[in-house]
Amino acid sequence: MRRRTVLFVLLAALFASVLPLSAQSSSGTILSVMETTKLLPDAVFFAGQSASTQLRNSGGVHYADNLYTLVTLVDNSGYSSGVKEKYQAYFITEAPLSIGGHPLPAGIYGVGFLTGNRFNVMDVGAHDLLTTPSTHDDQMKRPRPLLILPTAAPGTYRLCSGRDCVEFKRAK
Repeated sequence: MRRRTVLFVLLAALFASVLPLSAQSSSGTILSVMETTKLLPDAVFFAGQSASTQLRNSGGVHYADNLYTLVTLVDNSGYSSGVKEKYQAYFITEAPLSIGGHPLPAGIYGVGFLTGNRFNVMDVGAHDLLTTPSTHDDQMKRPRPLLILPTAAPGTYRLCSGRDCVEFKRAK
């Protein structure tokens, strides 16, 4: 009788420890600025130049399988006005994503919010890869220069710059 009780308790504990891992596999944890500053560089290469990052304005998601999506605002003052208007942040993803319903493979990108509620993604050579609609959230209580927020849908996040936001999630 005692062996059965011990065996039952051990199996219940094993099952309880495995259950949270399977629940996390499709989603991730939003990282704090302190966590992203340990992962992101002080300067990045984009469009033939090096730009300083604004690590105080960074965010990220750490997925259950130990992959990351990281983003930080950059000092784009040395770029032409055409690049500067579209390149506001450096975006790194180790996992394929869906941004506004568009597929985005793992990689390093320059991103930015454009006038007219649009979000743009460029490769490191400043070539446009995709543009998708963004939203303007007038109800946001404390807008910040860059912020990643959860949504009601598990595993889906909002990348926001001020009140302008775009949704992203891991691609299937």
